[in-house]
Amino acid sequence: MSLPDQINYLELPSLNPQASKDFFTALFGWRFEDYGPDYIAFFGAGIDGGFYRSNIVATPAQGGTLVVLKSANLAQSLAEVTAIGATIVKPIFSFPGGHRFEFLEPGGNQLAIWAE
Repeated sequence: MSLPDQINYLELPSLNPQASKDFFTALFGWRFEDYGPDYIAFFGAGIDGGFYRSNIVATPAQGGTLVVLKSANLAQSLAEVTAIGATIVKPIFSFPGGHRFEFLEPGGNQLAIWAE
């Protein structure tokens, strides 16, 4: 059950929702439900949401939100992300509390993965 006054759902633009779906299915095994060719909902990602078709995506450099995922093994996550078609935009770097890298998934979204 969802609690009030908390983030409940995220909708992310994607240049290609099917490519985003394929990427996150391969990487994390997220579950999806298609609502036509222009919207695909995801489940099992820690928070539910969806990818909607858009001709533009927002990156953090343009003021967009950076979604950050957590990993138990950052080097393994980097290898997996690269192997299934992500573009690394910031290699692993340190920050207070851990290490992370940032990447573009095939639908154009920039995300980060971090580990303690």
